[in-house]
Amino acid sequence: MIGYLNEAENRLNAFGAEVLNLGLIDNAEKAFTAGHDFKKGDVDVIFLYVTTYALSSTVLPVVRRAKVPVIVLNLAPEKAINYKTFNNLNDRTKMTGEWLAFCSACPVPEIANVFKRSGIQFHQITGVLNDAETWTEIGEWVEAAKVAHIMSNNTLGLMGNYYSGMLDIYSDITLQCAVFGNHVEIIEPDELTDLASRVSPSEIDEKVEEFFAVFEVDPSCEKNEIENAAKTAVALDKLVAKYTLGSLAYYHKGTGNANAATMSSIILGNSLLTANGVPVAGEYEIKNAQAMKIMDSFGVGGSFTEYYAMDFQDDIVLMGHDGPGHLAIAQGKIKVKPLQVYHGKVGSGLSVEMSVKHGAVTLLSVVENSGKIFFLIAHGESVAGPILEIGNTNSRYRFPIGAKEFVGDWNANGPAHHCAVGIGHIGAKLEKLASLLGIESIKIC
Repeated sequence: MIGYLNEAENRLNAFGAEVLNLGLIDNAEKAFTAGHDFKKGDVDVIFLYVTTYALSSTVLPVVRRAKVPVIVLNLAPEKAINYKTFNNLNDRTKMTGEWLAFCSACPVPEIANVFKRSGIQFHQITGVLNDAETWTEIGEWVEAAKVAHIMSNNTLGLMGNYYSGMLDIYSDITLQCAVFGNHVEIIEPDELTDLASRVSPSEIDEKVEEFFAVFEVDPSCEKNEIENAAKTAVALDKLVAKYTLGSLAYYHKGTGNANAATMSSIILGNSLLTANGVPVAGEYEIKNAQAMKIMDSFGVGGSFTEYYAMDFQDDIVLMGHDGPGHLAIAQGKIKVKPLQVYHGKVGSGLSVEMSVKHGAVTLLSVVENSGKIFFLIAHGESVAGPILEIGNTNSRYRFPIGAKEFVGDWNANGPAHHCAVGIGHIGAKLEKLASLLGIESIKIC
């Protein structure tokens, strides 16, 4: 059993987790000590590996003090007992010992009952210790726990104010902090404008070089617009460093003043931030800044998006948004184009145009309804084909339930009109993250 326990520890370490292994707990005294050790260790999640028959009285004290989610590992050492070898032992004591080696399933109902009655959140993985499927599932829980940890240590910057008229994007900031554990820093747009006014020419030149290395800049982009975007991008970097921001939601009209110039030159810098672990959501969409940070923390991108149109002929949904795009999940290089008028907003300037990489995608909406937060999830596919070449991020998405049913089912759950898109199908990981956070998840396809 100690060998099995060490093997589990090594495998968990291989996922990049910091493991606090308290060994075999088989009496009440050890259980109380372990409970204190987990509390002192500030663990994010407990993997309770049931290696053999265990009394619930030696389990409850271990986990109740830590007050974190518990994953019960109900893992047999092999796929089956070798019945012939077992029955030929001809020694009842040895037979009992061998039986107990395969007895992990026996106490799990007892443990589950006590956890339920004690209000302890738990999940189960039932399988074989050396089975690949078992460790795929465990790996997903570890990854979800990492993202929960990232979110609980994240500082979300809120700069400006809401885009008036869109009642669906308003958020309860306290509720967001209560669910995700993050800190919120309220920032005035004037601060970014002030930082931009003090950017040096050499800093601008260096950022312009980065633009041309990263983006495909349209020849129609004027030099002064590129330099203004570079100046704002440098200021954004300084703002992020000052407040140690891990994500940002912003919007500010700034009509006819210095802030207007700042906000109309912000998109390229926001795109670079989004690609480098600081997702930026426009229109002050706090919920979607959270969704984008989650997707980015899973390493799958997290680009700002909404419905653009439906193509009933090809059975696809066109989705995208003005503002920042996630460079890491772009199909080819992101294009930079000038806009005379930002779509539905004050100002003009440079914008980015991109499509999400062709292949599997996941949509995530952090939904806030009736005083609670839940995840809305969908799997789809980014497909090739014509897009609207309007200087925005936009893609063609196909869904297994069809475009019409997808739109109906998605809307029926009442999300805000923005969501985050990432590459790959990670619905199972998002569902595990929701479980660790103690919130509901709804996956429509």
